[in-house]
Amino acid sequence: MTLLQKFITSVLPKAWAADIERESKHWMLCCPCGHKVSIWDAGGIRWKAKGNPKRLMKCPSCHQRTWHVVRFVKDIP
Repeated sequence: MTLLQKFITSVLPKAWAADIERESKHWMLCCPCGHKVSIWDAGGIRWKAKGNPKRLMKCPSCHQRTWHVVRFVKDIP
């Protein structure tokens, strides 16, 4: 858990913190190569959000700097 995640989850009520973590795990950073990682596992937070923004980042799988699309996935593995 990153410093930001620790701070947010410690300051907010436990029910909100649990909801933030749950929802952040459903938002996936998707690389064009097919690699996916949740926002939470990447060290971020995405809660009560809409839209599909893009993030320029290096993929841990293909090692290329590409635009990763942020998508909400209902069924996570």
